[in-house]
Amino acid sequence: MKKTSTRLADGRELIYYDLRDDTVRGAVDRRPLDRTVTTSEIRRDVLLGDSVAIASHRQGRTYHPPADECPLCPTRGERLSEIPDSSYDVVVFENRFPSLAGDSGRCEVVCFTSDHDASFADLTEEQARLVLDAWTDRTSELSHLPSVEQVFCFENRGEEIGVTLGHPHGQIYAYPFTTPRTALMLSSLAAHKEATGGENLFDAVLEKELAGERVVLEGEHWAAFVPYAAHWPYEVHLYPKRRVPDLLALDEAARTEFPQVYLELLRRFDRIFDRRDAGKEGARDGAEEGAGEPPTPYIAAWHQAPFGALEEFDGVSRDDFALHLELFTIRRTSGKLKFLAGSESGMSVFINDVPPERAAERLREVASS
Repeated sequence: MKKTSTRLADGRELIYYDLRDDTVRGAVDRRPLDRTVTTSEIRRDVLLGDSVAIASHRQGRTYHPPADECPLCPTRGERLSEIPDSSYDVVVFENRFPSLAGDSGRCEVVCFTSDHDASFADLTEEQARLVLDAWTDRTSELSHLPSVEQVFCFENRGEEIGVTLGHPHGQIYAYPFTTPRTALMLSSLAAHKEATGGENLFDAVLEKELAGERVVLEGEHWAAFVPYAAHWPYEVHLYPKRRVPDLLALDEAARTEFPQVYLELLRRFDRIFDRRDAGKEGARDGAEEGAGEPPTPYIAAWHQAPFGALEEFDGVSRDDFALHLELFTIRRTSGKLKFLAGSESGMSVFINDVPPERAAERLREVASS
């Protein structure tokens, strides 16, 4: 991997990650951009104990532009974009409309490929490994910023999720605090460790799931399963079998196998609602035989240990945390979405219409050939 850092016309950092070591990146951003001005502010909710990012400048962000005006495609001739060069493998740059900025953290965009019509599942194993290396490098770099306590790499895919740019891309949020979701896991981890005399909760969960009926696929170094208490209709957790706290700690064997396992998992997600492949499931949902379903909307989220101090979680260190990826879709069946209505939005109590065991069975059924 070759890494080349440059600056856009408004001063934001842009980084090329290339497969070839002899690639030269000298293109200049020719757009007449003013310096980026943000209004990000973190406010603490004293009743719930969590934080909210107030970012009014995001109201003016780019919204569903036509394909020939996509800002994430390479620059071609006089069609100027966020990426000055005419091609790229993987690119990361500071978000022009960040939710977090300055002392409130940092937001970056990760472009997985220059192919506008592709998806992550279309990448080769070599390309997917390059994305993994970029995620790892950005986690390392961002963790050293004084305002950053936790680094979150994720992908939103599909208009149903709220994606405003169709180009295959993800994001990285560098938070100035430990997120509420992670804090809950750390609290459970600490309580279990004390109650069991030192057992690691992540290890116990993984061991139990691997011995059960909700395993979706398993490699030598990675395992994917639908969790016992899945919140979403189709939700899969992907763990390295050797517990590590973050992407930086993955060994070469796990890095090499990751693209194989993850690409297979994404391709299965694209097939679970394909009515040409659904068989009895499609008939049960009233699906028309032979009709295809739009690509599955999903969120893919990396959970990494915070880089800040963990004093509030008694007896827990960063090494007790287990890196894992959570992949889920808001589609509950063909043509129907799972909405976060009263119970979920008002009380944070999820109601799942799809039994986790059936979801795992379905994801095994659609193994790609």
